[in-house]
Amino acid sequence: MAKFRLDGRSAIVTGGASGIGLAIAQALAGAGATVHIVDLNLDAASAATKTIEDAGGLAFAHGCNVAKQAEVDAVFSKLLSEGRIDVLVNNAGVAAIGTVETTTAEDMDKVLSVNVKSVYHCTKAIIGGMVKQGGGVILNMASISATCGLSDRFAYSMSKGAVLSMTFSIAKDYLKKNIRCNAISPARVHTPFVDGYLAANYAGREEEVFATLSAAQPIGRMGQPAEVANLALFLCSDEAAFITGVDYPLDGGYVNLR
Repeated sequence: MAKFRLDGRSAIVTGGASGIGLAIAQALAGAGATVHIVDLNLDAASAATKTIEDAGGLAFAHGCNVAKQAEVDAVFSKLLSEGRIDVLVNNAGVAAIGTVETTTAEDMDKVLSVNVKSVYHCTKAIIGGMVKQGGGVILNMASISATCGLSDRFAYSMSKGAVLSMTFSIAKDYLKKNIRCNAISPARVHTPFVDGYLAANYAGREEEVFATLSAAQPIGRMGQPAEVANLALFLCSDEAAFITGVDYPLDGGYVNLR
């Protein structure tokens, strides 16, 4: 019997229109799940669902600002009214560069709203349905910045530390409700965001800086979105049924081998 299958199950992936979120959505759909991509950019989410459908999967796009509870409630309540949701992947997030001195109040509010409150909003909106149906899986995207000191990442590190704490809290509170909650903490992963960041901040030096950032991982390169997605698929499958309240560093040796 094939492992890591999600046939007959439904999943929500926030921020699933690109990068790591898209890779996770594709992996879950490839394993048989019906995937709902929830993203601020509806056009991008629709394009993402087409790539899944072209590969033989089933996916739907939903425009939603996950930083706003009312929008999340509207989308999630509609999905729950149509059937069960077995998996929630809280992936939506934004980056922020700066120390405590250079981080503005606006930066802090945005990172807090998107990276932290979205996890609260989406989990709060789905948890009752999971309890009622007898179980489910919640997977949060944290970061090695939650447990390692990274330069110029004050607000971002704060937000991912909160995500990690919420992961442990949810896992503990819903252990007896058959709801598992885990986190993945990637190091640098090569996504379109990285390319855009390099182009915006290091014009003409993209290759040089990319090589420097890649070498920061002891393994000598950045991760790939598909590698994060493979771990996500495992954690969302029945093969991980004995795993909850765990943070998985996916970091090319960054945490322990630097």
